[in-house]
Amino acid sequence: MATVDDMEFRTARPEDTEAIEALDGSFTTRTIFHVAITEDGFALQEIPVDPPIHKVFPPENSDDGNGSAAEEDPNSRTFVAVGTDGCLAGFAAVSYAPWNRRLAIDDIEIAPPYRGQGVGRALVGHAAEFARERDAGHIWLEVTNINAPAIHAYRRMGFAFCGLDTTLYAGTPSSGEHALYMSMPCP
Repeated sequence: MATVDDMEFRTARPEDTEAIEALDGSFTTRTIFHVAITEDGFALQEIPVDPPIHKVFPPENSDDGNGSAAEEDPNSRTFVAVGTDGCLAGFAAVSYAPWNRRLAIDDIEIAPPYRGQGVGRALVGHAAEFARERDAGHIWLEVTNINAPAIHAYRRMGFAFCGLDTTLYAGTPSSGEHALYMSMPCP
């Protein structure tokens, strides 16, 4: 298997769409972040879960009515990591909002064989470069409280918790989970 140094990192092309949609974004975790609502906000406590949780995200409806407008938007990009074998190792879809100078990581997924090898960090690096080009003040993302592996990775990259939404997933297959928001200053 290729190392992150051997991979090609680039902006996604139309021919990448099928591989991006087929990427296995599921995860397994032995811990979650329990959310406790407090008088002054919220508190997080990482707790073990037994048996481990295996989460498979439902497919998203890719027909947003905009066709390929997202790819034509100068403030949106999808970056991909491609192994030497031509297989997709991961991707990060980002969008920039000029009004508050925020670059949002809308989606980031790493194929299971490539996790823990720096692919996510490299993709976030490409997102940060795009953020600097746009003069973003910070990079922001949302993650479910049960995705402890991703939360730990984001914290190692410099993200910090900045918010909570207890209702974002209501009425969805993720009902009962909480949306945690994380951000970091644009490097």
